[in-house]
Amino acid sequence: MIRRLKVWVAFLVSLLFCGDILWGCLGKTGKQESVKFQQYFAVGEQLYIKNCSNCHQKSGVGLGLLYPPLNTSDFMDKNPEKVICLIKYGIEGELLVNGSQYNKAMPGIPSLTELEIAEISTFLFNSWGRKKGIIETERVSSTIEHCQD
Repeated sequence: MIRRLKVWVAFLVSLLFCGDILWGCLGKTGKQESVKFQQYFAVGEQLYIKNCSNCHQKSGVGLGLLYPPLNTSDFMDKNPEKVICLIKYGIEGELLVNGSQYNKAMPGIPSLTELEIAEISTFLFNSWGRKKGIIETERVSSTIEHCQD
């Protein structure tokens, strides 16, 4: 109940931020798309806080050389599909981010639905200066099908 209330409060705040005047403010046009974007973003932020922020921090700065930053990440910027795969399946082994090597295993979260991954991805790719627009569930589905390729 409290989680749903937090999600709705975040959604309403984001609605105020973009509002009717700026309904295309985050790269989308049309009121309906904007509301959907805002909902994905608000829910995605809550899912990020719950599932990702313990390691990557709420601000996305990461944790030293253990967990890479997400707020300024050349890896994220160049590999959006791989980021979607990492959310679902995790990674073991080295990962190069902003010229630094990270070798701490990241567990995936296979219990997340494609919608939840789309919401987290929408939050990630529209935070910290990024404005990539909504990440639709169809894109997540297609990407997940090819993660092991």
